[in-house]
Amino acid sequence: MVSIVLEQVDVSLGRRRVLEGISATLTPGSLIGIVGPNGAGKSTLVRAILGLARPSAGTILLDGGSIQDLPRPVIARSLAYLPQGQTVHWPLSVERLIALGRLPHFAPMSRMSPDDMAIVERAMARADVERLRTRIATELSGGERARVMLARALAVGAPALIADEPLASLDPGHQIDVMELLAQEARSGRLVIAVLHDLTMAARYCDRLLLIDDGRFIADGPPRDVLSSDRLARTYGIDARIDLDGDKPLIVPLGRSDRASTSTNRALR
Repeated sequence: MVSIVLEQVDVSLGRRRVLEGISATLTPGSLIGIVGPNGAGKSTLVRAILGLARPSAGTILLDGGSIQDLPRPVIARSLAYLPQGQTVHWPLSVERLIALGRLPHFAPMSRMSPDDMAIVERAMARADVERLRTRIATELSGGERARVMLARALAVGAPALIADEPLASLDPGHQIDVMELLAQEARSGRLVIAVLHDLTMAARYCDRLLLIDDGRFIADGPPRDVLSSDRLARTYGIDARIDLDGDKPLIVPLGRSDRASTSTNRALR
């Protein structure tokens, strides 16, 4: 199992500072949701954790080692990544595409072993794409492609899974399936991090939420503590009905709020 520590991390893209003073310790066995408005820095934070965006200040540690100093194969075996967009450029069969998830474990010129194939089969079953195995990946619908790319991430078999907007393009039933799967991964002892826009799903399934706005953490804790009406008004610029007391939390946006933060007001202009 792996842990990730961020210590006062800043990230700049060009001349613009996207993240500032980000600190958190992310430990296995929990489903951690990253939430916040568009442009808040969620995807940049994920890329920094993966070593794909270099901090201009601060440190990111993967099991005690600086992410910037670790070899890429080590990172690839430790952190499975499901990017947003799920673009597929190659006319591969679904089964072969998912099997690419095993590449971080291959030595040069090596081939798939029976154990590798068994892992691929399990990943297809868990993502509900077994019936798609012979389809050409470039011919899939957006929702089918999203589930296939999730299966590829699962096939890595890494101790941590980072998913950037895993619910995009999915119908409501498959959104529930994916969140159940991510929660199961966390309960099995993995570290699971998901960037989410659906606050109801985040409240219902995540053990911990990191709320980010304008490149800074606004709140960090259980959904009940993070998703207050005041915070939603100031970060998202919305008034919402919030019911976190039952077994199935519910957050319904009702309209724009007059308590929006400065960053939200800037985005609206």
